[in-house]
Order: sequence, then structure tokens, then C-alpha cells
Amino acid sequence: MQQVKNPAASIALRVATAMHQMGIDGLPRNYELVYEAYSGSNPELVREFIALGKVKTQEALDELGRKYLPHHHEDGLLSRQNGQVRAEMSNFISLLNEEKISLTDYGRVIGHASKTILTEADLEGTPLGQSIKMLKAATEKRAHQNSNVVRAVVDKTASLADLQREAEEAEAAKFVDPVTRLASRRAFNKAVAKIYVNPEMPVLCGVAIGEIDDYVRIQEQMGPAVAERFLMQVAKVLEAVSGGGDLACRFDAGRFGLLLYTSDQEEISRVVDLVRAKLKATNFVGSSSGPRVGQLTMSFGICYSEQAPNAFDFTNFAEKALATSKAAGGDTVTIYGASDYVSKDWLLYKKKPVGGFGA
Repeated sequence: MQQVKNPAASIALRVATAMHQMGIDGLPRNYELVYEAYSGSNPELVREFIALGKVKTQEALDELGRKYLPHHHEDGLLSRQNGQVRAEMSNFISLLNEEKISLTDYGRVIGHASKTILTEADLEGTPLGQSIKMLKAATEKRAHQNSNVVRAVVDKTASLADLQREAEEAEAAKFVDPVTRLASRRAFNKAVAKIYVNPEMPVLCGVAIGEIDDYVRIQEQMGPAVAERFLMQVAKVLEAVSGGGDLACRFDAGRFGLLLYTSDQEEISRVVDLVRAKLKATNFVGSSSGPRVGQLTMSFGICYSEQAPNAFDFTNFAEKALATSKAAGGDTVTIYGASDYVSKDWLLYKKKPVGGFGA
């Protein structure tokens, strides 16, 4: 593993400076978009960000954000749901008001009939007969209206339940990666934030951020469908290796994260080495009938919570360690601030077999 001796200038400062120079408003969604573009973790995002030119309008930034950072552009869904709920509730209130008027009318008929029955001596008298006919007709109408009201109430309740379920599913989807079904970057950020609820005494744990070394080439040469199968395989390995209480996430493209709730640094390194060993031992193919395409390697950056004063630095330090691993040629692991640990299998797998990715 490589050593990160002197941390580079904070990427947060570089992002803020770049936003000022480009005249980009300091909105949270703009900051995260520029941060992701400057970190270079998503090549597609970087290319499209550069393609916007020197003058980047808010409209163009938002369009890019909706594609790569959709969680910052949920107002449309919320607005639509709020509008639907308001419409359903308005219809429901109108229905209840109609029912109130109908009950008032029915009450008048009952009152008139009761008065006639109590005061009319001749049971065959015309007023009494008319009252009974009116009461019968009103009762039949009331029964029909009751049936309609019941159906309408059931329908409105079902519609509101569907809207609530859609909102709950949309909320849950924010924390799940749609391709691998691992936790998403948002879920990772939320979990890391909890590590520093008490900044003076953070939870002792470690974060490992990994990236498939040849993911861009896999995607370009074999297409997105094959690339997704590789992502699914990595996800299975991460889930199998990480403990039940740990968090395995996919960030974007070929990048993944592991939040390991242990203070044993050797155990964290063991888990990361095990992930890499399992991937190298897996027989990856481009299609169900295709030939073996070689080993899949990953580079990792590791940081421990006691090394960072806050959640941002915790993740940022691991990102920097990963960048060091990638700069060294990939297929290696860097522990942030470490100087005396080299993965025992790094040299063995540094040279990839002929036919493998990166050969």
C-alpha cells in the first residue's frame, strides 16, 4: 500500500474557487455537481460538464444534475404529489359537503312526515299519504346515495393510499442504487454523518472506497449491459464479505464504498484484501456463451474515523487514498497516512494476464 504523506489542498476550497470563477451560484446542488465533476469519479459527468463550455447556465447545470444527481431535483415529484393530494382531498371535501346537504334534505322529509303522522287523525288522509310516499322515495334515494358515498369513500381512500405508497417508495429509492440494489451514495453520506454526531468522540470505524480499475474500458468495449453484470458481481462480493452490521454501497460508475464498524484496522484491511482476492478468483465473461475475459481488479483507499475531524474529511481522505492507488497504476490499496503496510498480493497481481482487462 502507498502512503499519503501530505494531503493536497482541500477539494472543497478548489470547488468553491472554481464556482466563483465560472460565475456559478453557490447552491447546494451546484456545489455537489461541481464537486463530482472535479473529483473525476464519473468520467461521463466530467465530459458533459466540460462540454457545457465556459459559461454554464443554471438551466444547463440543472439538466446535468437531474441526470447524475437526481436527489437534488425532487421538487417536481413532490409538487406533483402535493397537487394530487390536494385535488383528491378537495374532491373528498366536496363529496362530504354534498352528503351534508343530502342529509339535511332527508332530515326535513323525516321531520315533515313525523309531524304529519303525529297530528293527522285520519290515517287515510291525503296529507299523511303524501308524507309517507315522500318519506319512502327519500329513503330509497338515501339508500342509493349511501351506496355511492361508500364507493366514493373507498375509491378516494385507495387513491390517497396509492399516493402515500408512491411517496414512500420514492423516499426509499433515494437510498438504494437501482443497478446493484446496494445502498446508494446518499445512504452512505447519511451513515457517515452519524459517525460524527459527537465530533469529539466519533464512532471508531473505517471507510474503504474502491473502484474497478478498468470499468471505463469495460463499458466502452463491451457495452453498458455487460458493465452492469460486472457491477452486480462486485456488489455480491461486497455483500458477502462485509459483516451484517456494515454498509456496502455503490457510489457511481465503477466506484463502491464500504463502511466497516470495527476499530480493528487489521480487520478492515483483511476485508478489503478479501474483496480483491474474491474478484480476482471469479471467472468473468462478457456473455453467457462468451470466453473468459480476465481478472477483475479494484483499487481501494482506506481511512479510519480517528484520522478525520468530520464526515467530509473522513470520506475525502479515503478518496485521496484511492486517487493515490489509481496513480500508482491500480490494483492496489492505500491507507491514508500509512507508511509501513504493503498488501502481500499487490506485486503478484500487478501484472495482469494476457487477455485480461488492462493487459
